Amino acid sequence: MDLMQLAQDERSDLAAFLATLSPQQWEAPTLCDGWRVRDVVAHMVSYEELDGRGLLRRFAAGRFLPDRVNAVGATHYATRSPEELQALLAEHLRPRGLTAAFGGRIALTDGLIHHQDIRRPLGLPRAIPPERLLSVLPFALSAPVIRGFWRVRGVRLVATDLNWSTGKGPEARGKAEALLMVIAGRRGVVAELSGPGQPILAGRVRP
Repeated sequence: MDLMQLAQDERSDLAAFLATLSPQQWEAPTLCDGWRVRDVVAHMVSYEELDGRGLLRRFAAGRFLPDRVNAVGATHYATRSPEELQALLAEHLRPRGLTAAFGGRIALTDGLIHHQDIRRPLGLPRAIPPERLLSVLPFALSAPVIRGFWRVRGVRLVATDLNWSTGKGPEARGKAEALLMVIAGRRGVVAELSGPGQPILAGRVRP
């Protein structure tokens, strides 16, 4: 699979979706604690204009802690209007720099999860192309920033809509998108899973 193309396609889909949102929806909360839709988009585009030196300064400003580093970027772009953020995203549909690492997996994973962070609270679901989910699920488990492996350790995850499963232990079954969001630690999703492994995950991820 051309992961870079998948990442670009995901960003293109997100850009098309954002263009349909009202000003009120841009101010709506997301599954990212304390972040509105505009804050999530600001975070996503905040890495695209950084060269190596700028990236190092960003990490230093965030004390090399992922959550703080992300917050620095979101704050830096906080004054941008939705129109400006959309324009920046449109200019950077193809990942570059940090987000292009691992063949584009960072951009694809970040984009897909954050797309759902926005859509779920707005009650606007979508059908995610299976090849994107199948590419993101394994990476989300191994990515240190997401810490998915530790969150789902000792549980076997089984997708009910795709040919994908992983892990050992009591099974937790659900749609692949819901499994991904649980791996990412997103609140309000674990109840969508079933099976003997579900209560274990419910004890680790906020309901």
